[in-house]
This record gives sequence, structure tokens and C-alpha cells, in this order.
Amino acid sequence: MKAALASSDFYAVLGVPATAGADEIKAAYRALVKRHHPDAGGDDTAILAINAAWAVLGDGDRRRHYDLSRQPSARGRRPASGAARPAPSGHVRDGALLGWLQQVYGPIDRLLAQVINPFPSQLRALAADPYDDSLMEAFCAYLEQSKSRMDKVEALYRSRPCPSEAKGFGLSLYHCLSQVQDALLELERYTMGYVDSYLRDGREMLREAKQRRSHLKDERRRLDL
Repeated sequence: MKAALASSDFYAVLGVPATAGADEIKAAYRALVKRHHPDAGGDDTAILAINAAWAVLGDGDRRRHYDLSRQPSARGRRPASGAARPAPSGHVRDGALLGWLQQVYGPIDRLLAQVINPFPSQLRALAADPYDDSLMEAFCAYLEQSKSRMDKVEALYRSRPCPSEAKGFGLSLYHCLSQVQDALLELERYTMGYVDSYLRDGREMLREAKQRRSHLKDERRRLDL
């Protein structure tokens, strides 16, 4: 399995044949994410490979382009045996990283802020009387809006593979968004039965996610561009 995850063949990473249908690919992706999720003791780096494969195979247009690139006729003449392919130039690598930061990380960070930052005031409002229908309705509306934003976050994260030179940064970002998603689930459970432990856990998860987001900003500044 480790060899498959290290492969550059996205079908091998997800463990499906090239003829697999969209539903089969989605099922394989979900099973692998559940198995390798860091919170379940999985391999951190495996998540990046799985998400990179899903970003391509889970999108119809990207998958078609990928399939075409795998055909010998689309690759052009193969280099002579033993000939090394030129490595991407520094400008190409920097451009890919900058594009990922601007088109993936930047929008994700703004969406995370829209979920994390309003939480303290939302919680204070609810604390006035958790059994008041109007207050609970407002809190549930915040949770629904937050879940919608996290759907966009997840789509953005899968839309473009993280460049290899920012692999650690991409993994930190994944941990942050996963923690926010888990926090929202705990808070939603609280609204269904007023079990204080769910509220307490959700609040703590969002507090830690806020710290992770702050650390990500520090990591972003340290990236060499």
C-alpha cells in the first residue's frame, strides 16, 4: 500500500483501475481518507498523496486531460535510455507554489476566518439562554453557514495539488481544516441534545484551530519564494 501511495500514478494511489467509474473512485477516496486520516493514527504524508489523486480523478475534465497525458502518443517521443529529464526550473517551481498559495491557501484562509472568528460572539449570545428558540435558531444558522463555507474550503483544497516544496505546509493546512470540520460536528451534536460535553469539545477544537491558523500564517511567511 505504501508503494501505491508513493506512486505518480493517481489510479494506483486510489487503488482503482483506469476504467473505474466516478462512483467507484469516490468510494475508494473516502475509504482511504478514513483509513489514513491522521486523527485515526494514519500516515500524515499519505493524505497528501490521496488528496492530490482525488483532485485530478474526482474532476471530470482534469481526469480526461490526465488520461490523455498517460497515452504514449500524447507523451511524444520517449527519451533515450538512461537520459535524464530536465528538472523544472526554479521559476517554474516558484510559480507553481505562488499560484497554489494565491488560488488555494489564500481563499481557504479567508473562509476559515469567517468560521473561526465569529464563534466567540455567537457562543456568548447563545449562553444568555441556550433554551431560547430564537437564540438557538441564530446559533444553528451560524453553524449552517460555517458548514457551507467548509464545503468550499474542502473543494478548494482538492482543486489543486499542493506543490512538493510546501508539503509540510499543506499538511498543516489539512490538519487545521479537519479540526474546524470536527468542531462543527461537535457543536451540531450539542444543538440536538444540549449535551455539554459536545459544546465543550467543539469550543476547544475551534480554539486549537485558531492557533493552527495563526501558526500557518507564520509558516507562510517562512516559505522561500
